[in-house]
Amino acid sequence: MKMSMILAAGVAMVLLAGCEKAEAPAPSDTPTTTTEVPVNSSSDETTQAGESDPATAPHRFASWAGKWTGVEGMYVTITPTQTERYSLEMQSDLDTKGTYVGRDSEHGIQFERGGEALSLHRGSGEDTGLKYLADKKECLIVKAGEGYCRD
Repeated sequence: MKMSMILAAGVAMVLLAGCEKAEAPAPSDTPTTTTEVPVNSSSDETTQAGESDPATAPHRFASWAGKWTGVEGMYVTITPTQTERYSLEMQSDLDTKGTYVGRDSEHGIQFERGGEALSLHRGSGEDTGLKYLADKKECLIVKAGEGYCRD
């Protein structure tokens, strides 16, 4: 009798554990409202309400995360932040270093730098127009003469 009570209690716990998972609410398709503070060269963080884990948030260009190298010490480091957003830490020329908020777009990551709307998009080293990067295969291009590649 004692053994059957112990088994019955174990079975009940397993069934209840299964019920908890079945009754968990499904993820909502309702968009959440976020408040974003633009990131500039004096700050490395984006502040928002309803922040999600960057590792699990959807990012169209998540494979681009990490450091990309340009010429003469130029670089861009791409870090996924919230859903469809990125932090772009960038040294784009000898005098311009900053952090920018990037957003998923159809062909790349859009961002604004110095009041100019720009986009990082895929290309080859030859597409960058930079002799030093000409033999590279995996690159991101901002505009003619500005590109970043992975080795």
